[in-house]
Amino acid sequence: MDTLKLMALDAQDLEIISAHVQDAVFKVEGISYTPRTGSFALVVNRFVWEKTVGGDAAAAKKKTNERRRAVIGFHRVTAVRSIGFSRTDTDAVLSLLALRFEPKGEGPDGVLELVLAGDATIALNVECIEVQLADTGGAWETAFRPHHPES
Repeated sequence: MDTLKLMALDAQDLEIISAHVQDAVFKVEGISYTPRTGSFALVVNRFVWEKTVGGDAAAAKKKTNERRRAVIGFHRVTAVRSIGFSRTDTDAVLSLLALRFEPKGEGPDGVLELVLAGDATIALNVECIEVQLADTGGAWETAFRPHHPES
């Protein structure tokens, strides 16, 4: 099985997870936050970049693209804010572009931003970086490959 399981405990680790979830899509209904436990999660359909960019040579020759169901879990979350989309529109589909961390002072706490397409953002106040990415299902072929024009 070629499922992905990653954990980030610092900014460098977070960059790796961010690269793997770039262009993941999810519905607002796939967002969950449990303040009591400090857990925030997203159920996403991530684009499998590792098979298209210098990854699997056989897949690159076939020129197929894949998406895979995954969960991104954020721990030690103390507050959640969002801008640029309605949290009540549970059928809205959002596209995740990047994960960024901005530390507060010199401690491990800060703001972890989920940068979304359309100038939308989800900001998580966190005690420290503790993020997990896990594929939860099989892959399926998609004809669409995300494209980012050069600035």
